[in-house]
Amino acid sequence: MLRLLLAVVLCLAGLVAVPPAWADLGTSGNHSFVSSAVKRVAPAVVRIDTERSVPRLGLDPAFNDPLLREMFGDQIPSSRERGQGSGIVIDSKGLVLTNAHVVDGAERVEVTLAGGESLEGSVLGTDPVTDLAVVRVPKSSALKAAPLGDSEALDVGDWAIALGTPYGLERTVTLGIVSSLHRNITSLGFSDKRLELIQTDAAINPGNSGGPLINASGEVVGINTLVRSGPGAGLGFAIPINLAKGVAAQLGEGGTVLHPYLGLQLVPLNARLARDNNADPNALLRLPERDGALVQRVIPESPAERAGLRRGDLVVSAAEQEVNEPAELLRLVEASQIGDALPITVLRGDEQIDLSIRPEALPHG
Repeated sequence: MLRLLLAVVLCLAGLVAVPPAWADLGTSGNHSFVSSAVKRVAPAVVRIDTERSVPRLGLDPAFNDPLLREMFGDQIPSSRERGQGSGIVIDSKGLVLTNAHVVDGAERVEVTLAGGESLEGSVLGTDPVTDLAVVRVPKSSALKAAPLGDSEALDVGDWAIALGTPYGLERTVTLGIVSSLHRNITSLGFSDKRLELIQTDAAINPGNSGGPLINASGEVVGINTLVRSGPGAGLGFAIPINLAKGVAAQLGEGGTVLHPYLGLQLVPLNARLARDNNADPNALLRLPERDGALVQRVIPESPAERAGLRRGDLVVSAAEQEVNEPAELLRLVEASQIGDALPITVLRGDEQIDLSIRPEALPHG
């Protein structure tokens, strides 16, 4: 007791160093919470090597002639292009989840398990819209499925751990935090995707694609998909596992993932932009001075056109939920059912109009 009292007095006097708050964060003996989390998932992380044929048209300018290409067809010289990425075993019966861009166009897929065993893989299906794919490998006693977490339970500031094979360096682990949630992929320049991503400062590099992003408990919360780098720092992005689970379930059964589609091109509108437009005497349309998703174009013969939407309409609610920007409307559309009526409220000038629109399957290509 005397020694304990003395220690307290010394601490209060500033004579004994107090360990920082993070010093005991998830530690066990000489190991950190990171090593414990990684041990849960690492056996399920795989390396994916791919090969595909690429026409060698540049070798002889003559082969660039359309007539010759039609005549010679498969006899045009080609080379083998090799690619590499990562994946995560989600079913011990032989299902591996990865990115669609990792296996895009692959004629041969080789999956190397954590223990070193190599298996021939076949692509069951891909969904370019969400950049997800499922690869099947033969059953093996070495296949260990990863524990999947809940990406909706994430908060900004949570620990984020990325696993994979960047630059071909297997069993690589990097640590960071969740930097942002619901980062819309269109803001990153990908207009052909429908994704809200997890942003992290955990290092994600080429070859990490398709590997898991895990939480401090060793649960997969995302699938690493891309990195944006620039002067000073890099930003990594992962597909939320809750979305990936639904897509993987459809692809794993050999099905096609259907995405609801309205047929609208949208831009964000706020009160300031609307006032600037309305102050211009040459403005083609008078815009409502409030937030919403402004219809820039209605695709001909689309569900939106059939429902009566027009260029210049401002969508302010859908499915009885407020819409302040295009990303919110896209999220509600993605959550809707193909063929079921989706109520939408738009402002057309000073008039409020309630419409019903039935989403169709997003056309491919």
